[in-house]
Amino acid sequence: MDRYIVTGGAGFIGSALVRTLLARGYRVEVIDNLATGYRRNLDEVQDQITFHELDIRDYDRIAPVIAGARRVFHLGALPSVPKSILQPVPSHEVNINGTFNVLRAAAEGGAGRVVFAASSSAYGDTEVLPKTESMSPNPLSPYAAQKVLGEYYCSVFAKCFGLETVALRFFNVFGPRQDPTSMYSGVLSIFLTCLIEHRSPTIFGDGEQSRDFTYVEDVTELILKASEADGVSGKVYNAGNGNRYTLNQTWDLLQKMEGVSIPANYGTPRAGDVRHSQADVTAAVRDLGHAPRFSFEEGLRRTLAWYRDDLERQAVASDSGVTLVS
Repeated sequence: MDRYIVTGGAGFIGSALVRTLLARGYRVEVIDNLATGYRRNLDEVQDQITFHELDIRDYDRIAPVIAGARRVFHLGALPSVPKSILQPVPSHEVNINGTFNVLRAAAEGGAGRVVFAASSSAYGDTEVLPKTESMSPNPLSPYAAQKVLGEYYCSVFAKCFGLETVALRFFNVFGPRQDPTSMYSGVLSIFLTCLIEHRSPTIFGDGEQSRDFTYVEDVTELILKASEADGVSGKVYNAGNGNRYTLNQTWDLLQKMEGVSIPANYGTPRAGDVRHSQADVTAAVRDLGHAPRFSFEEGLRRTLAWYRDDLERQAVASDSGVTLVS
């Protein structure tokens, strides 16, 4: 049976992709060093996958796993704009050297197409909305620059070494299993936890910055479509919904959903953050068949339900003296 490799498969988006692949009946292998991912994200499916606890910076160990795979989904990374500014060296080593290693292993090992998780941070703070793939990159952080270089490497490997590649610029992906405990977490995971616990979130800036929030299942469906579409090798596509909401609008919507009133706190804007983000998905719809199924509100409701259940599960485990390991 053909093998499908997911780097970063224990992470938030990666674990969702693993489930999507398994639902299609595919044989899935995960590469993850658990630096930002968690084994618990794969608890229900661990007996259906092969897990390799490896670091993508270690070419000699990941190359045999990737060799001969039908598809390689490269989601492994050190995410976060702020973290790349505070700790640029490990961010560079993972997001640039690690990506090169994955592409090299796929090319030298005769693997099939590689789908690379790029980032909308490539656009920087350009005022033009929505963002189109034809716009020149304008990265404002090491993380953004690293993701842009990853796109270039994908294109070069397609042109020079015959490796099929597709890069998808993720916008603000949200959904179950997004970790709210880190200072680098996505804003929605933090909002949802604050909502459940009835405490005020801290919004960095005035809250009028806007984002194209995309539900994770819509993203994983697009990843699969990108892995099979014809005539798209070496190209870059936006992976968003085409809408945008301010952080203030988002917090207001969540309060209305819960029937509560919890004023937000406001802090100093974070370095490297862009003001507005919105995807033009014309190309992804045309070439990849992108067809998002979940509205922003429906995605929020599904994610809120998961977070509530997860917090209850953790409380039960704590009361019984059980430690939830990574």
